[in-house]
Amino acid sequence: MADPGFWNASERAREVVQEVKTLKNWVEPYDKLVARIQSGIELLDLLALEADADMEADVAREAAAIHDEVDAFQLKSLLQGRDDFRDAQVEISAGAGGTEAQDWAQMLMRLYTRWAERKGFTVEILDLSEGEEAGIKGAVLEVTGPYAYGFLRPETGVHRLVRISPFDSQARRHTSFASVFVYPVVNEEINIEIRDEDLKIDVYRASGAGGQHVNKTSSAVRITHLPTGIVCASQAERSQFKNKATAMKQLKNKLYQLEAEKQAAVKAAMDATKQDVSFGSQIRSYVFQPYTMVNDHRTELKLTDVHKVMDGAIDPFIEAYLKQQGAAGGAG
Repeated sequence: MADPGFWNASERAREVVQEVKTLKNWVEPYDKLVARIQSGIELLDLLALEADADMEADVAREAAAIHDEVDAFQLKSLLQGRDDFRDAQVEISAGAGGTEAQDWAQMLMRLYTRWAERKGFTVEILDLSEGEEAGIKGAVLEVTGPYAYGFLRPETGVHRLVRISPFDSQARRHTSFASVFVYPVVNEEINIEIRDEDLKIDVYRASGAGGQHVNKTSSAVRITHLPTGIVCASQAERSQFKNKATAMKQLKNKLYQLEAEKQAAVKAAMDATKQDVSFGSQIRSYVFQPYTMVNDHRTELKLTDVHKVMDGAIDPFIEAYLKQQGAAGGAG
């Protein structure tokens, strides 16, 4: 399918504005970080001239804060994907296993909500299907914040839970699965402007009934959109101006549909990467019993504080994955 190439000037202007915002999101934090480091160096110089316990404590706190800020900036530097700057749509689905799996899906929804709150992001529940007894069958969350998609895309995959089920009267250990898939949030509005140089406009005499006026004047209009080869025509009106407006409306509708189909194809390609919600395909395991451990099977990062992780502390896993991808030369 040919690229219609019909994005209008306002769309390009929005792209430029977004590019400027993206660059500012890099330059401004970098400048602030450099200024903070310079201030810290000046404090060290003062401390070298005269010992002061209070100032020494301030320098220690500032050094720790700068260290954290440098780590955060380094992590952000790994977000180089085309859509990483965008907001994120997180789709959570319970796997097989009934109530236990549905409870696990709800636990994951809380995990990502808590993670977003820790980041200062906002979360909106776009869709929610509750389980029959407990938990959820599925949910769609929209996470709004700088680089939300870039941070969350490493979470795409199957997540495995191992625990003694609170729904099992015999207190047996159960294994449950839930899938997470993350989409970038893009502007749903498709703006179309048809450039004059992309059009071939023919006028001709209308055919059929309509009286002498219709048959003797070149009121009918045929418009060919050269980039796509789409042809639209109108001869219903006596006015050439009205026929042209009608044909242009038809053309815009067809170009809109063409672009909508192209965007749907992109989404379908992303959906095709989804994994089966089953054993062997998981990206991460969360073990509550007989020991506590969260193990990311891609990076082999293991954390023992499973309760902290379930409260949204997943940044170590995100960072390890992004660094692994960066070392491999890929942006995800």
